[in-house]
Formats: sequence, C-alpha cells, structure tokens
Amino acid sequence: MDVTPFLNRESTVPLYQQLIDYFKDNMHAGTLCKGMKLPSKRSLANKLHISQTTVERCYEQLLAEGYVRSHPRSGVYVDYDVVNTLHYKGNQSVPTPKHPVTTVIDFHYGHVSSEDFPLHSWKKSVSASYDFHLDRLCKPNDEFGEHSLRSLIADYVYQARGVNTSVENVYVGSTTSYLLTLLCYVLEECQRVGFEDPGYPRSREIFTLLKKEVVPLRVDHNEGVQLNDIHSTKPDLIYVTPSHHYPLGSRMTLQKREELLQSANEIGTYLIEDDFDSEFHYTTEPLPSLHALAKSDNVIYMGTFSRSFLPSLRLSYMILPKSLLPRMQKLTLLYKQTVSSSQQLALADFMERREWTIHLNKMRTMYTKKKTVLLNELKHAFGDTIHIHGHLAGPRVLIDVLLGKGEEQLIQEADAAGVKVYPTSHAYLSDAPLATLQLGFSGLTIEDIQNGIQLLKKAWVK
Repeated sequence: MDVTPFLNRESTVPLYQQLIDYFKDNMHAGTLCKGMKLPSKRSLANKLHISQTTVERCYEQLLAEGYVRSHPRSGVYVDYDVVNTLHYKGNQSVPTPKHPVTTVIDFHYGHVSSEDFPLHSWKKSVSASYDFHLDRLCKPNDEFGEHSLRSLIADYVYQARGVNTSVENVYVGSTTSYLLTLLCYVLEECQRVGFEDPGYPRSREIFTLLKKEVVPLRVDHNEGVQLNDIHSTKPDLIYVTPSHHYPLGSRMTLQKREELLQSANEIGTYLIEDDFDSEFHYTTEPLPSLHALAKSDNVIYMGTFSRSFLPSLRLSYMILPKSLLPRMQKLTLLYKQTVSSSQQLALADFMERREWTIHLNKMRTMYTKKKTVLLNELKHAFGDTIHIHGHLAGPRVLIDVLLGKGEEQLIQEADAAGVKVYPTSHAYLSDAPLATLQLGFSGLTIEDIQNGIQLLKKAWVK
C-alpha cells in the first residue's frame, strides 16, 4: 500500500514516534484497515529520505503493541480492527438522534430494486464490451456517443414511441440535466422558456441557473398544458412532459398534443419533449410521442435509461432536429462525451441481445403488481382520509392526505417512524397543495410496501 506520512523534521518529537503516531491515527480512523499491507522498510525509508532504522523502530513498536503483524518474506500487515476506535478515543457520550440513523423503508420514485436487476445478463454485456472492443476503448469516443448504441436507440424509439429519426440525430449524454444544459447553449437566442406549472423542479432550475426566464404554463390535471398561456406569453422554447407529467402523474391527451404542436408552429418555437417513464403504462396503451405526431422538425425528444434500467448508469439521450445539428457538433468539440465508451458498448450489447426488451417486460409486470399492492394497502390503511391519484403511469402514486396536517409535518412524522415519503410543493411556482405526497414503489419489495404503509398509519393516525 502506498502511504505518505508528512514528517516535521524541526519537531522535538523523534521521527520514529511521528511515524508511529501517523500509522495509529490512520488505523483508528479506519483509513488503514485490518489486513492491509504496509510499505516495506526500504521503500518507505527511500520515499521519506530517512534511515531504515527509523522505519524498523516504528514497525517494531507497532508490532509490540499489537497494531501490526509480520509475515516472514511477505511483509508487515495491519492487525488493528477499527471497532476498537471507541476505546482509543475514550468513553465519549453519543447523543441520541431525533430520527432513526437509517431509514427503514424509502418510497423514493427513482430507485430500482436490486432483486429485479438482471445482473447476470448485464455482467455478460459489460465483459463483452472489453472482450470485443478493447481497441475501440483505447481511443477517444465519438462526441455524440458510440455509433452502435445510437443506432439501437434510434430503432428503439421508433418501435416504442414512433420517433422516426436517424443515428446522426441521436446524442448520448450522462443525465437529462446535462442535456438540458447543452441545449441552453445551443439555443442561446431562446431566452424565455415556457415551463409546466407544476413541473419538474430540477429541469426548471437548470433553465434558471443558465439565465433563462421561466414562463409558467398552467397544467390541467386531465389534459395537460393550457394552450391559452402559450399564446398569451409566446415563449421562445417550451418544455413539457406529455407521457407522464411530474408530479401530477397525468398524461396529455392526443387532441391536446396535436393542438400543442400547432401552437408551437404558430409562434415559431422549439418543443422539448421529456418522455421519461413512457415505458410504464398500466391501464391503457401509450399515446404517440409529440415527435411522432409533429409535421415540422421542431421537437427535441429526450429519454433516459436511469429510471427504467439502472439509475447509477447515468445514461440519457436526445433526438435533435436537423437544424440544430451543426450547433451541437460545434459545442461538443468543447464538452466531449460524458458517458464512458465501455458503458455505452455494454448497453448496446444488452439491447442487441434483446435483454433490454426482456427486462422492460419483466419490469412492467413487476411494477403492476407492486402498484396494485400499494393501492390496496393505502385504501385499507387510510380509507377516506386520503385521495389517491397520479397512478396511471410510472413507478409512483400521489396521495392527498386529509388528516389536518401539512406536507412538512407528514414528512417529519414519517421520517421519525423510519419511512421516507416525498413532497410535491417544490414542483409548484404557485398554488401548491397543502398535503400532497409522492410514494414511489420501484425500489421496494412487496413486503417493504406493506410494512411501510403500516408504519405510515401508525405515524399519521393517532
């Protein structure tokens, strides 16, 4: 192991004692863990420009005190277990936390259950990316992303969402937030962004951070964006989530989609269609995307693999209109590609072997079961004291809690019981509901869902 103790040669403390203190402190802190090999006496002496005798004296003292063990012709190894740290630091009182140290059940809407993840198939694809593409990995990747993955994405969005595009229009990036950042630079002249209210707060903050004026577009719970707001404000750019609105969970009707496209054409603006969660619809078939319905090439289509596959993969994509390609190509010469080629090639292999399709079908079935359990548990536990909505698509539901408590109080009481639930007020620019919460189920087992709702009942109904 490579370590670099910093020795004070002007100190009255001998060098060997400084070394001893350094190793002890790092063992107590857990930086040097049991079983780690320490540098040889010669290599450490050469690195620090001290004599081997100094290092030897240090190691002998550590050995005598039981901090290390020595193996002949092998070396010196840490033999200290970090659980002893409390004894070393003395009998310190630890304050009792007001909330549980760890959350028992987390109803986050962006998690994926490890039990549902196709680990064996994914490991096979990851290995293939190195076994068959090592030469490719040793060279800089395409600024727009690996050609094989972009080609498969183009095929997928056409089959699943009716998006008719070519590989040249597909851009791969690390996150949706990153893609929006690039778009803000590409569409520098678009200063006023029409944004759903309520709407996804992270995307809204990206526009604000990059000095865009966010123009609220009110959202009807049943149909989507109110077109009167578009005509009265005439934004330069419009951002919408028609397939699964955040946070309402509703979807834009086919008629409203066609009217929105017509309105965008009339005022001469680009549309950003964030199509997250479009893979998961439970009661009806998904409607065509805006991109599929558009007669003009003015829709920027965005999708992600984070919600439907693996959040930590951090791989999203967008389909750009032909008119924006020259600007994006120029911009990406500066920013380069943000997703590693190995991950892109692994995902391409995963999709090419149809494992992606198998996984999606499995997730749809599993999420349907989990949603059914969640809805039944909520109705049984709370009855008429809650109103459930926003559950037609995606891995979450909304509940209006009618117990005379506000959003913040409900969240705090749930947290104290070991359950995490999530607000909706941050999605509103005005007229936020008083007690509407989000409960995601994608990262939980059925047993977790059942136990979580019982814990919420005990926390809220007193």
